[in-house]
Amino acid sequence: MRTLLVLGSKPEPVLPPAGSWDALACANASGASAARLGLARPAFTVVSTILASRTTPSNAIALAALRGLSTGTLFIYPRRPYRGNRLKQIANAGRVLRATPWFLRRELARVDYHYDRTEVRSSDAYAGMILALSGNDGNLTMLMRRKPPSSGVVAVALGLSDPAYTRVVVSGFSFQITHAYAENPDIRLRGSAESRHADTDIAVITALSHCTRRLYTTEPIVNERTGVPLLGE
Repeated sequence: MRTLLVLGSKPEPVLPPAGSWDALACANASGASAARLGLARPAFTVVSTILASRTTPSNAIALAALRGLSTGTLFIYPRRPYRGNRLKQIANAGRVLRATPWFLRRELARVDYHYDRTEVRSSDAYAGMILALSGNDGNLTMLMRRKPPSSGVVAVALGLSDPAYTRVVVSGFSFQITHAYAENPDIRLRGSAESRHADTDIAVITALSHCTRRLYTTEPIVNERTGVPLLGE
């Protein structure tokens, strides 16, 4: 049995016992948390193009946190600002350009972030993968159109879609925008720590767990909000 640990950016993540997992996956800047915890180099990392867009203060902080780090495969997750609002996209053309795979690669190079290989899939391709793993749930389709899943949830789905792993364990997830590597100024600006992806992420993780029976978590909050079994129980 090969186990993939997917690490999010939650402060003080509850980690599984040492030696109970075989490979690590990260999302956005959770690789910085992994490095601080002394964990192995990620087998893959999912990074949203939003990180390079400078849409919010936290984007620059996340990019800086990745300085000098590396991963095996870099999965680029395309996210277009002002999705569904063509006029805003035209008015903010520079910000839209910065949220492209090309610009993300450039910004990662500037912080000396390295990867062995890269893979770019469309947002629709990632959504299709999630739907295939979750029984083509029509409710998920509507939720993902309204708000795409987070990079962390995409990393979970990639792990479940890989036959090399018989079990995927989620750690460091909280459905909030608190980060282990730095204080997130977006919390003060928004007046809330709840992630805007929370509703979609909770529904997707719930469906993935129910349909695959291969998903576990070390985080009580994930268990409470999604029903994903706690590892070891």
